[in-house]
Formats: sequence, structure tokens, C-alpha cells
Amino acid sequence: MITDYNNIIYNIQAELTEYLKKSGLKSLVLGISGGIDSAVSAALAYPVCKKLGVKLIGRSITIITNKPDEIARAKLIGQYFTTNFREVDLSDGFQQLEKLIVEDIEQQDRADKEFKIRLGNVKARTRMIYIYDLASKNKGMVLSTDNYTELLLGFWTLHGDVGDYGMIQNLWKTEVYELSRYLAAQMENREAAKALIDCVTAVPTDGLGITNSDLEQIGAATYEEVDEILIAHLADPTNAELAKHPVIQRKLRSEFKRNNPFNLSRATITQQPQN
Repeated sequence: MITDYNNIIYNIQAELTEYLKKSGLKSLVLGISGGIDSAVSAALAYPVCKKLGVKLIGRSITIITNKPDEIARAKLIGQYFTTNFREVDLSDGFQQLEKLIVEDIEQQDRADKEFKIRLGNVKARTRMIYIYDLASKNKGMVLSTDNYTELLLGFWTLHGDVGDYGMIQNLWKTEVYELSRYLAAQMENREAAKALIDCVTAVPTDGLGITNSDLEQIGAATYEEVDEILIAHLADPTNAELAKHPVIQRKLRSEFKRNNPFNLSRATITQQPQN
């Protein structure tokens, strides 16, 4: 696990600086949820964008199930760590959309977890449409806010909440927490630091109304436990006992997401039949 967070911050911001200089992009766009991943992504990108004169556009996009505390945290992150922030409520549009695209919606049990997941995916993809259109309008790019733990668990929506440029994609969730604490400790603006720390201490949730917390969906008590189990599994994938754990079972079930899209190789398509 990482210990030198000062070096991590330097590397992330140096790479983003070079990417923006070479690409000629005029803006970066990200959805701000009130959770730690989007908060630390905004905090990392903000000084780079400010220095280069690139707009950092943040949007808190609510759709029915977002809680007041999440919205309040997102507003503060947007206030302190973006150059252009707005709150957008897509609830009315989503309710119209679900009637058009969710088959037999009147017959669905809205308390059913599998149906909640389906609607959660639609919500994530609705937000994606908004964010990508905003990036197109502003000659920009969408920042990804995913981390490595959630990548391995498939804790994201295909064609939904995945962006174009990931600063923290290869950091464990526990490292994201530590990075955030380190960043906050270095900030002169203590109100901004508090806004970031409030995201660290908040109950992690995807805002999609599926469960009360991310950990409830994952099947673990803490992200420290989740990361320890995943690291142990990667070190020894043949450990049959470890493979029974709900965390590893989720990883195995979500493998298709990390291999998306699955395309037949040209060699497979053109090979001669075996007699």
C-alpha cells in the first residue's frame, strides 16, 4: 500500500498537466456525488485546471434517490474545487424516460432489489448522457472517478459512470481515503479541507437507492476488509477458501464488465474447421 502521498499527488497532477497541454482540451467535466471519489478527483484536478486556465466543470446530478446530506456535500465540493458548478435535478426527465424504456414497468415490484439495480443502471446512464453532452459543448473531457477496488468488484455501470481520464482508477479505496486526508491536511483553506473530510467520513453510497450503503451491497463491514481480501486473492487466486467470500464472488461474477466489449478475435473467426 502507498505511504508517500506527497509523491502520489505530484505524479497525478504532473501527468494531468502534460495531458491537458498536449490535448488542447478547454475543459474537464465530472459528476460530483457527495462521495469521496468524485471529491478527491475534483480536489486533485482543481489546481491544475486553475493554473492552465482550463475550466473544471462540476455537476451534482440528482435523480430521486439522492439524499440531502449527499447533495449538501456535493455542493460544498463544487463550491471549493471547481470553476463552474451547478446542481441539476433530472428526476422529472428520468421518470418520463423509465416509462418509455423499461418494459412492463407497471408490473414491476419496485421493492425488488434486482429491479432497483436495473433502475440504478438507467439513472447512471442518464447522468452519463448529461455529462458527456456538457463535455462536448465545452470542448472537454469527462473525468472518471472510479477506483481500483470498485473496478475489481464491478461496482459501476457499464456505459454509465465511467469517464475518459482516471486519476485514481488504480488506487485502492483505502488509499483514496488516505490520499484525501493527506490533501485536506495540506490545504490552507480549512473550510475546503473540512468539505473534503466530510466526504471521507460519510457513509459510502452510490446514490442510486439500491441499498443504504455501498458496503451493504458488497458484503463487507469496511473497505479495509474489502481491500485486504482482494489483495490476498490477487496474490493467490487459487485459494479456494478465499474464493468463497462474498467479495471475491462479486469480483468473479463481474469479470464480464472488465472484458467489455467481448470481441471474437480475427484468428478465431478465420480459423479452418477441425476435421
